[in-house]
Amino acid sequence: MRVGITGGIGSGKSVVCRLFQVLGVPVYDSDFRAKWLMAHDVALRSELVAAFGAETFDAAGQLNRTYLARTAFNDPAQLTRLNQLVHPYVGRDFEQWAAERQQAGHAYVLKEAALLYESGAYRQLDRIITVFAPLPLRQARVLRRDPHRTADDILTIVGKQLSEEEKLSRADYIIYNDDTQLLIPQVLALHTTLTS
Repeated sequence: MRVGITGGIGSGKSVVCRLFQVLGVPVYDSDFRAKWLMAHDVALRSELVAAFGAETFDAAGQLNRTYLARTAFNDPAQLTRLNQLVHPYVGRDFEQWAAERQQAGHAYVLKEAALLYESGAYRQLDRIITVFAPLPLRQARVLRRDPHRTADDILTIVGKQLSEEEKLSRADYIIYNDDTQLLIPQVLALHTTLTS
């Protein structure tokens, strides 16, 4: 079974995924793999240069994330263009990764993605977990974790993601990471459900 895990910035997706990993569940980190593919997949590199120019990679051939962020993230049309290039590569990469884990005998795998619905990646999945935390708590977490961000930066990111209400309504399972409920018992219960 292929299970997606999503949630807004600062909700604690990565912490929850680490708990599942401790239980032996393979976790595909979409953000990490997207960055890896942008840096290493020859075909995707060519498409990125064609779309965003030679500055997309520096003189050493490394992905120029600062340039790409400045070019794409402040322009909705360019961001859409970037996503349309990268998401299909991530989708194919996940398919291959998941098939390998299935052959290895895993009952289920997790695909962690902040933009699970926005990217269309949810279509590859059998179930969806949403990690939920209220916005003020998420903002406080991100400001502690990322001192370079401002409260306005966080709201901008939140504004580009599907609303929490929509994510909750679409979820098959919800893990509450709101500092009032313990995470480990929720993860253990869900792991039991997904393996039975």
